[in-house]
Amino acid sequence: MSSPSIESKPNPIWAKPGVRIEHDAMSFMSRDDVLLDRELFLFDIQATRAHVHGLNRIGLLPDGDARAICDALHDLAERFSCGDFVLDDRFEDGHSAIESFLFDQLGETGKRVHLGRSRNDQVAVALRLYMKHALREARTMTADVAIASLKTARSHESTPMPGYTHLQRAMPSTVGLWMGSFAEGFVECAELCGLVCSWIDRCPLGTAAGYGVNIALDRAGVAEELGFSGIQINPMATQAARGRIEHQIVATLWQIMQEVRRLAWDLSLFSSQEFGFVTLGDGFITGSSIMPNKKNPDMAELLRASTAVLGGALAEIQQVMSLPSGYQRDLQLTKGALIRSVRVTLEALSHLPKMIETMSLDTDRMREAVEPAMLATDYAVDLAKSGVPFRDAYVQAAESIENLTLDDDAIAASVRARCSPGACGDLMLNAIEQRIHSVSIATPSRSA
Repeated sequence: MSSPSIESKPNPIWAKPGVRIEHDAMSFMSRDDVLLDRELFLFDIQATRAHVHGLNRIGLLPDGDARAICDALHDLAERFSCGDFVLDDRFEDGHSAIESFLFDQLGETGKRVHLGRSRNDQVAVALRLYMKHALREARTMTADVAIASLKTARSHESTPMPGYTHLQRAMPSTVGLWMGSFAEGFVECAELCGLVCSWIDRCPLGTAAGYGVNIALDRAGVAEELGFSGIQINPMATQAARGRIEHQIVATLWQIMQEVRRLAWDLSLFSSQEFGFVTLGDGFITGSSIMPNKKNPDMAELLRASTAVLGGALAEIQQVMSLPSGYQRDLQLTKGALIRSVRVTLEALSHLPKMIETMSLDTDRMREAVEPAMLATDYAVDLAKSGVPFRDAYVQAAESIENLTLDDDAIAASVRARCSPGACGDLMLNAIEQRIHSVSIATPSRSA
């Protein structure tokens, strides 16, 4: 097949005789859409191929034309993947780039591809495929962070450290409880990704501009080819889902990034000289341009700040979504917020397992930070277990704080005594590991 010879700026695919095209206005309306569509382009090609097969099955596209179009689409995907075909401002968006390529390569045959669809359902299905892929990636990567957290929790299951509330020393705790909390928190996020992926697993292709088409399309066959569990039925509901679904995906990713932020906060705090519990690996800290003594936890700080990108994206989508029924061009502006959120989340997750694995713990500093007053709650509970009403035991323990003594045995006894399921004395790490395993086996591989 010859190399593409697409003119420098082809007319929009909606151009008609007598319609004047204002290119400055077009630039404003298109904005960065074509650049964002680089993330969606392969999914758009995949959905176009399935649409062609569907038209062929119902006799509206001859076998030879269908084969020629699918071969050209395969060629386009390969050229795009290796950089020979570039989505740039020659095109209004990725959809018009596909049609321009097909017309350039196949002439009149290339013009047949858009029968029975609109750019409305074309972008909707590309976005659904993209979002499902992003959720599967996030699910796998979040499980990887959970595994790294669990490994550290197991290695230091009974290593004592202070437990904090309000950033004040509260009760004796363990590294196992601390890092186990992230193992469970991240696996819950991974499970949420799976739930939301199932929720959006309906194919919008074939609903056209929101009112269907006068063709008995093989929507179910196209949905199956694209890996959906079924079709989204009502065309108007399909259009109404735009923005709302993007918001839910970003909200799901925000849950992940909130867990990232909590971990990043702890690592930043605990690696300060005032705490000294954690030393981050050399690959995750930087130095100062003026102070030779400095080791700055820049990775932890930037991970912490990255959650703000998703918070902003949620607000951005919410503000766009004040719309009536039917497609409105406003919805174009939800695309950037979604793609930005996916990029930030996946990049953040990619660093965390190694960051956790390479950090070192100063267990002596952690032990030294456990002070006698932190045994007061244990003392109150022991009094209550012996028959003293808890409120009276609470007062007695408060009055006895100065008399409490602490050594390694007392700390170990305090930790062991916390035997409620999930607490320091019964961390139930095996149960958390089983949840991680369930997520891992339920997630398709990245190559799938």
